[in-house]
Amino acid sequence: MIRIATIGTSVITESFIGAATRTSGIEVAAVTSRDIGRARAYADRVGVPGAFGDLASMLADPAIDAVYVGSPNSVHRDQVAAAIDAGKHVLVEKPAVSSAAEWDDLVARARAAEVVLIEAMRTAYDPGLAAVQELVPSLGTLRRASFHYSKRSSRYGAVLAGEVPNIFDPAMGGGALADLGVYGLHAAILLFGEPARVEAAVTPIRTGVEGAGIALLDYAGLVVDVAYSKITTSTRPSKIQGEDATLVIDHLASPRHLTRVDTDGNVTERVIDGPVDVLDGEVARFVELVSGGASPEVDQERTAATLRTIERARAAAR
Repeated sequence: MIRIATIGTSVITESFIGAATRTSGIEVAAVTSRDIGRARAYADRVGVPGAFGDLASMLADPAIDAVYVGSPNSVHRDQVAAAIDAGKHVLVEKPAVSSAAEWDDLVARARAAEVVLIEAMRTAYDPGLAAVQELVPSLGTLRRASFHYSKRSSRYGAVLAGEVPNIFDPAMGGGALADLGVYGLHAAILLFGEPARVEAAVTPIRTGVEGAGIALLDYAGLVVDVAYSKITTSTRPSKIQGEDATLVIDHLASPRHLTRVDTDGNVTERVIDGPVDVLDGEVARFVELVSGGASPEVDQERTAATLRTIERARAAAR
């Protein structure tokens, strides 16, 4: 049994705890916060037995085998490094770190320490995206794809009121690209590989981060646009267009309804069973890796490629 402790008391951490309770081979042993009172209250509310008020105490506990990092983006790198140095396996929330170079360093550390390190990018382990992968070859030669994820943040009102919430704070690694755009970039890399060229444009907001934007990925024969926003909402589906058929994806982050339309107008629908917006797949993959059932190299390289593409998109948008 893998005994894991969480860092952070956010909504995503609670979702992770829920997924862990549904997954065999792992149990959440403790939660960690900078305030022990807050940690204890959170642990009691979500049904976790242990609580720590500081990172060092948690990492020094030999009963903890692994760590889930669900803290603000800006502190991921140091917390992951500390966990690896303590001999703990690590599942770090997306985006894992702020640069590909930081990720490469952490991967090297993890390999030297013989611990598992992967990013908690749920789409990589979602049955809906796996179904998309299965259907892509049936579309013929791929020519266009449009990936969309736009959802106005509940914290944007605070920005309009003059505040700087973490999710919109550049000092905390915030912004729409890191939070929502990453889903489209990651999906493109998973399905098509790393692009040959990247162009981009963004909509900046008062806090200094991008509130919305678009990245254009060139695959020499296939063009992919990745649109994202945290200041507006859209229900527009994503699409992959081949010369023989087009695949319509209801929701990029959690595909559950896929529609294939061929050039003659024939329609085939596929519904993916299972709950929406859960992290079960990533937790199951983490358990598999920690248990020695596979190597994390593919997972780690996919994260590295996504981070490189984020950096290229940001550079192109300047």
